[in-house]
Amino acid sequence: MRDERPADGQETPSQHREVLRLALPAFLALVAEPLFLLTDSAIVGHLGTPQLAGLGVASAMLLTAANIFVFLAYGTTAVVARQLGAGNRDGAIAAGIDGTWLAVGLGAVTAVVIAVAAGPICRVFGASPEALGHAVTYLRISAISLPAMLVVLATTGVLRGLQDTRTPLAASALGFTSNIALNLLFVYGFGWGIAGSALGTVLAQTGMAAALVVVLMREARRHEVTLRAHPGRILKAARTGIPLLVRTLALRAVLLVTTWVAAGLGDVPLAAYQVSATIWSFLVFALDAIAIAAQALTGKSLGEGDLARTRSVTTLMVRWGIIAGFALGIVLLLLRTVLPQLFTGDPAVQTAIAAALIIVALTQPLSGYVFVIDGVLIGAGDGPWLARAMLANLVAYLPLILGVHLMGDWLLEEGSARATGNAVMWLWLAFTGFMAIRGVLMWARVRTDGWMVTGATR
Repeated sequence: MRDERPADGQETPSQHREVLRLALPAFLALVAEPLFLLTDSAIVGHLGTPQLAGLGVASAMLLTAANIFVFLAYGTTAVVARQLGAGNRDGAIAAGIDGTWLAVGLGAVTAVVIAVAAGPICRVFGASPEALGHAVTYLRISAISLPAMLVVLATTGVLRGLQDTRTPLAASALGFTSNIALNLLFVYGFGWGIAGSALGTVLAQTGMAAALVVVLMREARRHEVTLRAHPGRILKAARTGIPLLVRTLALRAVLLVTTWVAAGLGDVPLAAYQVSATIWSFLVFALDAIAIAAQALTGKSLGEGDLARTRSVTTLMVRWGIIAGFALGIVLLLLRTVLPQLFTGDPAVQTAIAAALIIVALTQPLSGYVFVIDGVLIGAGDGPWLARAMLANLVAYLPLILGVHLMGDWLLEEGSARATGNAVMWLWLAFTGFMAIRGVLMWARVRTDGWMVTGATR
């Protein structure tokens, strides 16, 4: 039999197949997550511009509340993959169960805090009174889904670490399909408006979580791994996730301050930013499929102690990420005048969305590079460096986005749809500066060997 193991960083056909095997189902599963928001945006957008603007504020906060705990997926993937690479499947499953229990506890506490403080949280964004009311309604109801959302993160991370991206795909397909049906029924069938959209998403997320927990329980029983919570191990898992938590908090701060600046420009720019940001998130998850493969394969190869394979797979996935970014950017440019019509009937908002999508499309190759390297370093367990780098990114970004805030009155002085579009474009140009700085730091880190630590644990 021909040996397909890489020598001196050379890529092999088996690596292409392995990346594709993990990335394709991961792509389809990850796409389902922004499709939740795309569905909500499309359905709520036809209720009116204030409703869409309110959804923009509430969804930004809801995603922040969930995504600051993304280490439940990313950190778990890296730990489980390392254990698997070292030949300890039982230990890999046990680590996944610890992460799931941690998700339950964090989700319950976060849900209570968000539901109680929904009003003050939404007021921070400075949206109009009408948009604010819709934002509070959506956020208060959707907060109920936070425990389920975090459990989905944790259990998905376990399965990815075990090199299984097909099961999360099945759960995501179930969740997305039910989300569409429930939203249409509650919003238009029952006439519950934006509250119906929030409730539909709650039920869909809960169903996804239940399905994935059942799969994890079956895997644990098959290998005779206990399902009981181990407080000591759970606390250890929490400590391990702190660097990724810091990294994610800094990233969410970037996204939140951008939403705050958009809200200060008015309801039309905020609605346009909400839709363009949702489309950007859709593309992020599409490119992140390769980053998910990077997490799983990097952790496994470092667990096996194979540095040559780690380096060659990294090179391969970076190339895939950039090529995918070019392809997505071209498609988005072609569709930039069509997509806005799916989300709103307001001509001013449509014009602003189309303008913003030009910048979003042109930056996709850069995004592909950044997200893949981020996945590689997460898979390697390089959390402390990622935390420091993201904090530096945040500090560098603040002058850029605050500059747009200060130029707001000047940008909108003309009062035309074109002026509104230009204002939203400036938001995205500032964000492109953030991505460029992030890319430079990632490039400098991955050229070194400091992140490639081998063994079952880092």
